[in-house]
Parts: sequence; structure tokens; C-alpha cells
Amino acid sequence: MTNLHGLKFLSSRYLLVVLSALALLLESQSARGQERIDTTYYFTASQLPDGTAFLPAPPDSGSPQYSYDLAQHLWGKSQRQGARAQQAIDEATVDIREMARQFSPAFGLAITPQHTPEIYRLVLNSVLTLRLAATKVKEHYMRLRPYVQLHENTLIPEDEQSERTQGSYPSGHTIRGWGMALVLSEVNSAAQDSLLSLGYEWGQSRIIAGYHWQSDVDAGRLLASACFARLHTSKAYLKQLRKAQREFKRLYQRP
Repeated sequence: MTNLHGLKFLSSRYLLVVLSALALLLESQSARGQERIDTTYYFTASQLPDGTAFLPAPPDSGSPQYSYDLAQHLWGKSQRQGARAQQAIDEATVDIREMARQFSPAFGLAITPQHTPEIYRLVLNSVLTLRLAATKVKEHYMRLRPYVQLHENTLIPEDEQSERTQGSYPSGHTIRGWGMALVLSEVNSAAQDSLLSLGYEWGQSRIIAGYHWQSDVDAGRLLASACFARLHTSKAYLKQLRKAQREFKRLYQRP
């Protein structure tokens, strides 16, 4: 009986070692799969539309446009409760993986490096390329963010210090959100209304959170749209778009 008990103990330990090794192997394979999604910019910042050449300057204080910014800022503060406030917090992310997860329900498929590598590669490279266009405009105007100018708190206090010295105009988060909505609409045109609605609210979330003026958000949408049009002159973008569309068709129509 003692020997039998010992054999059972050794068998249990052996099974545990095997299962642990298998888990590590699967984790390693998953990590390698994620690493294969490399970042490739379709254009450099200097090749994208120059926002300083066609965007209006941020509104001067005392102008009707600035009064609208203030009115929208008050509206945003009125939304800082319940589900809409949590949405604004969630949409403050700049992580493409997390953005893809949040856009997945509107898109109709779970967008991940493992499940939809071609679609994920498209949004990763597209959104990061679009965001390049914001830097020059931000540095040109260096507009103060609402919470800095008005000495207020925001919905996301942990980001206040790091973003305090970054220009508010245009909104980089809006470029990311609106840009992702535009790109995904090309892959699944049937979902474009839901995607664009989410992309629009992504920008409004920055007003609710207290990090941007309405004119920052509006300029972000305009700049993202201009750069999105530029993407269609990239052979690499168009090639990846076709791959993403084929992948979507294959997965979406699967029985």
C-alpha cells in the first residue's frame, strides 16, 4: 500500500509538472503570436496633411467660438456621472489592443492579434500613422487644456500631471477614435453607422473627462479625416485593407 501511495503521489506531481509546462508553452506561443504584429507607419509625419495649413486657430477668448467651448465644457461636467462617465474613463486609453476590444461589439467581431491578425494589423498601423499628424499642430499652438486653464479636476486625475504640458489642440484621442471608426468601416461597411457613432462619442468623452475643448475635438475629427484620405494613396495600406476585408468575410460568414 505504501508503494502504491508513493506511485500515486509521483503520478500527481508528474501530471502537475506536465500541465504547468503546457501552460507555459501556450503562453509563450501566444506572446510570439502577438509579437508578429509589427508596427509599420504608412507615412511619416511630414508626409501627412499639415494641420497648421488648413485647420483654424483655436478660438480666442471672448469670441463666439470660445463661448461655445465654455458651454460645451459645462455640458461635459454635467455628464460626469453614471455610465457615460465610466465610458469617458474607459475611452481615455491609447492602447490599440484595448481600443480594438471596445470597438469589437460595434464592428461585429472580436478584434485581437490572435483572432483577427490582419484586421488588427490594419487598425494598429493606421491609427498610429494618423496620430502622427497631431504633434506639429499641438506644438504650434500649445493651447492650455480646460482643467489647466480653469484650475479644475478631471475624471482621470492620474493623467493630469503627464498631460498638463501637452497641447490641447487638436485632440489626439479623438484622432485615434475617429480614425479607428473610419478604418473599420472600410472593412465592415454594414456596421459603419454603429462604428461612426462610437467614434464620435470617443471624441465627446474627452470633453466629459475635462481634457479637451469642443474645438479641440472638432479639429481632431477633421485632421483624422484628411489623413484618412491620404492613407488611400499608400499601396501598403490598400494591400493590408484587402487582407483585412478577406479575413472579415471569411470569419463573419463562417457557419
